[in-house]
Amino acid sequence: MMQKRTFAATTALLLLILLDIIDGFIPMKIPSMIPTSSSSLPSIVEKNAIDMSNVCLPENLPSLQQPSDDVYGVYCNRELNMESLAAIGFDMDYTLAQYNVPEFDNLAFEGARQKLVDMGYPEEVLGFTYNPERWIRGLIIDIKRGNFLKIDKHKYVRVAYHGLDKMSSESRKALYSQTFNKKDSLTESFYVNMDTLFQIVDAELYSQLIHLKDNSEYAYLDDRTYEEMYRDARACVDLCHRDGVIKDEVARDPGKYVVKDPNLVPMLKQYKAKGIKVFLVTNSLWTYTQDVMSYLVDASDTPSGDWTTLFDLIIVGSCKPAFLLDARRDLFRVDKSTGSLTNTDGVYEIAALGQNGAAKFLEKGNVFQNGNFEQLAAMLDLDQDGRKIAGEQILYVGDHLYSDVLRSKRTLGWRTALIVPELEREMKVAKEQKEVSDEIKRLRQLREQISVHSDSLRLAPASPSNAALLEELASTDRKVKSALVELTSSHHAAFNPLWGQLFKSGYEESRFSYYTSNYACIYMAKASNLRFVSERRSFRTDCGDALPHARDA
Repeated sequence: MMQKRTFAATTALLLLILLDIIDGFIPMKIPSMIPTSSSSLPSIVEKNAIDMSNVCLPENLPSLQQPSDDVYGVYCNRELNMESLAAIGFDMDYTLAQYNVPEFDNLAFEGARQKLVDMGYPEEVLGFTYNPERWIRGLIIDIKRGNFLKIDKHKYVRVAYHGLDKMSSESRKALYSQTFNKKDSLTESFYVNMDTLFQIVDAELYSQLIHLKDNSEYAYLDDRTYEEMYRDARACVDLCHRDGVIKDEVARDPGKYVVKDPNLVPMLKQYKAKGIKVFLVTNSLWTYTQDVMSYLVDASDTPSGDWTTLFDLIIVGSCKPAFLLDARRDLFRVDKSTGSLTNTDGVYEIAALGQNGAAKFLEKGNVFQNGNFEQLAAMLDLDQDGRKIAGEQILYVGDHLYSDVLRSKRTLGWRTALIVPELEREMKVAKEQKEVSDEIKRLRQLREQISVHSDSLRLAPASPSNAALLEELASTDRKVKSALVELTSSHHAAFNPLWGQLFKSGYEESRFSYYTSNYACIYMAKASNLRFVSERRSFRTDCGDALPHARDA
């Protein structure tokens, strides 16, 4: 609090200095471009005015059913009428299933460490420790140079680290901005986007490998490029997801790794009961999906004790984003008791079954592997009055910024909901930092005032008095800038000591924020927040450029 008061006093003092400098200064007169005649500006407002003085909510309304806590909020970027939806689909990992961190991530991290050593990496790798606090989503990894980048919506690199070490402003700009006609687009093959929380394990492991390579003398590491080390780390982490290192431990003790959500099952039942088709499309294979969902859904939650009855259709091993792009992928039916696969002819088999073909097809089982979006639509039998429904009548809920949200919207026109587990902490810190944030805004406004008055003086006829005023304004601006740098640095560090806010990069919208606002129709901290939204809810956007959760922050 003392720091806040100090900066508030600094702002007040600097403002007084500025007012003293410009006191008596008369800026150049600029011809008005706005007509002053009232007759030339007919009052559209008055002409179409509606008396709203007596319009208000009824006094006897019951209390709201939605929890008041912001963490249960559903935030809107694009207007969405839930009543228009024919189906709602969900991803599983980090969507329906949230994980305990760092316990869950440590399974992959420790397993990948051992696999790297088995490949020939130094034994020192086994001493690496996992620190997820170092990372946020939305970063870009330059695997050619071993750098981690945070960019804004204009693709300007605001912060950069080489391994574990922060790059100087000069080095960062020399690599990523101060080039002529050669600037990387940041979409080249050697740039990797961190769009899912799973990739935090990759980032932590890779950063420590870079640090080890740069600060030791191991022949094996000398022979490996930064890009090769990244691909080795990625392959080892991926193998942990496939060979039992992770799934066997989760199956043994799911309560240690998976977060149980009391609102999950009521939410799924709520929409299915209203006639909306509910489906699950996950990249996880059947055995792992069965272990996780069986823990999240108690046997008593369904009449049959079978969690799969909560869904009209389940597709595992979907390999998104290929599932959303490639209509040639084969569909296999999964035997729930053994996990074995049998071939199907997908849409052709459904068509051959004639009337109610989809229902007959699903009578043999509603769990599948692989497949594609066309088979999904055929099995859900979403045609209405002989017409295929539009993509905008399907809402897909997922956590992966690219595979779940961007790709489904761009390719299929689906409505999208992004799950942002980090949102709870981001909003909590934003509330705690509100006074600091307001102070930063005031300081920036003060610098803008200084800039405007300085510019006006530069455009005015030259004189000794104007030159003196310009110098005083410049001196004040330096003081304001110094205070602003210090305050902004502490503000960003409150969110993350290395990267700052998830939704901001410097004073600009971050890459993560940009894609969230452009491709996620709605977003929330947990999928179960949809329990507090009825099937007839209409979401409307507010005016303004800030993301909805931050507009009052």
